[in-house]
Amino acid sequence: MAELDTKARDRLRANQFAYVDSDGGEHLPIHDASHVRNAIARFNQTEFESKAAKDRARRKIVAAARRLEIEIDPDDKVMKPVRSLRAASTRRGPRGGRKTPD
Repeated sequence: MAELDTKARDRLRANQFAYVDSDGGEHLPIHDASHVRNAIARFNQTEFESKAAKDRARRKIVAAARRLEIEIDPDDKVMKPVRSLRAASTRRGPRGGRKTPD
């Protein structure tokens, strides 16, 4: 994937990200093919504020993939309607399994 340094990231417009949270945090850049592929791979690892926000991000990623002629497996999470707000993995590690004390 092409590296996106701080200057280049700051030059991207908000509409070049699949998700912008209420604090203005930009997530999942989709401005080129390599970043769209990365957004597809990381979609289910990203935490969203609402189901509606997650679904909007999903639709933006799929639209960017179609525009850039990137094939997405029909079984991929990004192709399915949003049912859960929970990320499959968080900063603390994958969901599920045994709980460990902090």
